[in-house]
Amino acid sequence: MIMLFTSVSVSFAAKSKDPTPTAEPIPQPTLSPDAPEYDKEHPENLSPDQLYALSAVLMTQDKGEVIFEKDADERRYPASMTKILTVLIALMFVDDLDETVTVSQTAVNVPPDSSTMYLKVDEEIRLIDVIYGTMLLSANDGANVIAEAVSGDIPRFVDLMNRTAETLGCINTHFVNPHGYHDDNHYSTARDMAVIAREAMKNETFREIVGTTSYQLPRTNKQRARTITTKTEYMLTGSEESPNQYYYEYATGIKTGSHSHSGYCFAGAASKDGVDLISVVMFTGRKARWADTIKLMNYGFSQYVSVTPVDLYNMRPIKLSTSNYSTSDPDNGEITLVCSPVGENAQIVTTQSDVNRMADNLRDYVAFDFRGDLQAPIQAGEEIGTMTWYNDKGEPFVYSLTSSRSVEKRDNAPKTIDEIIAETYADPNPFPPFNFEFVLILFGPPLVLIGIIAFLVISRKKRSGHKMRAPKPVNRYVK
Repeated sequence: MIMLFTSVSVSFAAKSKDPTPTAEPIPQPTLSPDAPEYDKEHPENLSPDQLYALSAVLMTQDKGEVIFEKDADERRYPASMTKILTVLIALMFVDDLDETVTVSQTAVNVPPDSSTMYLKVDEEIRLIDVIYGTMLLSANDGANVIAEAVSGDIPRFVDLMNRTAETLGCINTHFVNPHGYHDDNHYSTARDMAVIAREAMKNETFREIVGTTSYQLPRTNKQRARTITTKTEYMLTGSEESPNQYYYEYATGIKTGSHSHSGYCFAGAASKDGVDLISVVMFTGRKARWADTIKLMNYGFSQYVSVTPVDLYNMRPIKLSTSNYSTSDPDNGEITLVCSPVGENAQIVTTQSDVNRMADNLRDYVAFDFRGDLQAPIQAGEEIGTMTWYNDKGEPFVYSLTSSRSVEKRDNAPKTIDEIIAETYADPNPFPPFNFEFVLILFGPPLVLIGIIAFLVISRKKRSGHKMRAPKPVNRYVK
């Protein structure tokens, strides 16, 4: 059992600033009168002044690429979005989340207007149940319990939070407590909070927690079993009689926040067709945080698409010319290659403009290998070559390139070497048929050669005999 410490935490609580009065209202920003009307049918036209939020950012989950922002580096108060990092650290540093913890007096010592999960001093409860309560109910007492369970006391945990944020590259962030209740020195930015949310969503257990809308807290030594429900409205469908207009079917989490100094905040996550997005809106309205988030997500999905190498290839399919095709071929022997995966099909998440660029320059992203012989006949579905795509990790994905149609051979086309070999092996008679052509081919050249040799020999002998003949004697003295 993990025992939670109290003495150091009490002194920390005493150092905290006085809480903001409960009655202070939370601001509700409005749109500028000059803002153009938002068109739901064209989310790709979203502009910053169409958001209620004073600060906002949208980035991809896989690479953290920012695709929309509005004063994303302005320092603001994150309120209960702070608990994203609190829970992430617990998942990082605690091996057994089913371990029982004992609630301390310090843990339940939170400002009176705090959101809580109504933990009681000396209550024995599993840490995983505290984590669910902290996220779904935005429980400040739960965040304190987590802090003491991980680091022994709240100050040391806050120091761990700040070091973790710094490691993630959050240079405009500083935390004072684990729950986000207002303090002038407790601040962050939309960009930094998105970075933290993105890191948290890499954790499978975290994704499971924030994707939960309802959770059963088991009975403890102080309380009965009870069911809790998330405060994230855009994940709730509502009822048949009263459907929730802010329900977003692609939502996957994650955390709300609100205070009179911070306004309403929300860090959201959504997934559609293989595209995962992270958004953060800060200092917006109670309902506007859902409207803003949905606008951002729809904008992102309009910009980012998930495609495969087959999709890229099909945008600019390869056409090849063949030889020896029939004179009646309608396309003059040209064939279009069909691309299909040999094994697993790779997924590529990128912008639509990048998709077009990659399709136009596909040879820069894949390796093609074509066979050398493209002579008719060619059968539909016959493999002509392969295409290999390499992902960011260097893993190969191989695709087969086959002919989309058959191409007949022309009647008077000479036989290919492969055809000759195939006919030879298919002939049951190991010898060619005995006919005049065969005799002429077999014996003609030797006979011609013998005739030429004989002619040359006879001619040589005639010339030699003429040269050796003695002249007739002439008697010069005969009168």
